[in-house]
Amino acid sequence: MKRILFGSLAAAMLVAGSAQAQVKVGNAMAVTGPIPDLVAPMVAAVDLAAKHINDQGGVLGQTYEIVRADSACDPSAAVDAVTKLINVDQVLGILGPVCSGATIAQAESVSIPAGVVTLSVSASSPAITSMESGTDLVFRAAASDAYQGVALADLTLANGIKEIAVSYANDDYNAAIAQVFAKVYAEKGGKVVAMEAHEPNKASYRSEVATLSKGTNALALFAYYGSSGITIMRNSLETGAFDTFIGADGMLAQEVIDQIGAENLSNATFTTSASDDTTDAYKAWKALADAAGVPAADPFVPNSYDATFMMAMAIEKAGSADRGKIAAALREVANAPGEIILPGEWAKAKKLIAEGKDVNYVGGAGPQDFDENGDVQGSFSKNTVVGGKWVATLIN
Repeated sequence: MKRILFGSLAAAMLVAGSAQAQVKVGNAMAVTGPIPDLVAPMVAAVDLAAKHINDQGGVLGQTYEIVRADSACDPSAAVDAVTKLINVDQVLGILGPVCSGATIAQAESVSIPAGVVTLSVSASSPAITSMESGTDLVFRAAASDAYQGVALADLTLANGIKEIAVSYANDDYNAAIAQVFAKVYAEKGGKVVAMEAHEPNKASYRSEVATLSKGTNALALFAYYGSSGITIMRNSLETGAFDTFIGADGMLAQEVIDQIGAENLSNATFTTSASDDTTDAYKAWKALADAAGVPAADPFVPNSYDATFMMAMAIEKAGSADRGKIAAALREVANAPGEIILPGEWAKAKKLIAEGKDVNYVGGAGPQDFDENGDVQGSFSKNTVVGGKWVATLIN
């Protein structure tokens, strides 16, 4: 749990940025690395939010500029990218990184020491919840895998899978959700017959698959599709070890279907952060996304828009280009009470903030109410292959 300190920390967070022609925010997205197909529409959503804000007056009367850098879903690359964004580009806050390991590394090494807020669009490791001590600088617009692991365990048991093997990539994100899943699955009556970590980017995982094959045809696979996931699935099918796969959002990409074949994925189910498409907020978001050609329901796409919009609202609420005021302002604009602001309603938000009124952003990804750790609860969907595409169904 975060312990928030005030006073002397605030002085360290000041930045001389009020004279900028633009209000700059850093966006450390993983445009290369193991999940580029997943990230591309997320990038488009960030840019769409910035466009809507600038079309309606900008932030603090200036252009809201997104300064992008590539974190590559890699801790070292994220540290380098965010170091440049903060020290060279002099951004006021960080949107992203996408992956948990990258988010944790840059926050610990760069953004927290610099007193800069990080608002991740998709990092979901449970470790992020408790990583701060004495600061309140790390937030996320996607739910922790402490929630998703439970949802996935419940779904697996509901699908009649009573025994399962577990393989997970040896990184912060995949290891964390695998541990949550296995613990909850076993507590609720399932049997984990084998569980092993694997190293990414190997040419073959036949030996790992053989070791995991313990009499069940079901494999819980926690991996990124572009580094190990597709290869493990292919090796499993080729050897007949597994034909039923469950897992989380690191595997959700069209490339999985293209490489493995839709006919081989009838027993594949992956969960991801999702939105309730019956809400007014989601309908507002979808209309904006559809008009811009952005896939509204893709994983973490509405979250990316929401994070970009909320960061702008926080800077507007802070009233100046002062890094030290953004965290408190972010909580004020995202949490109740206040007049509801929906996706795209920048002019309304700007007017109400100028009048000194409370605002409460409710996004396409759902209510963005931050708890004391900067987490949101969120919702999840199950994704199966229908007609050669991933089709999502909200988990109630």
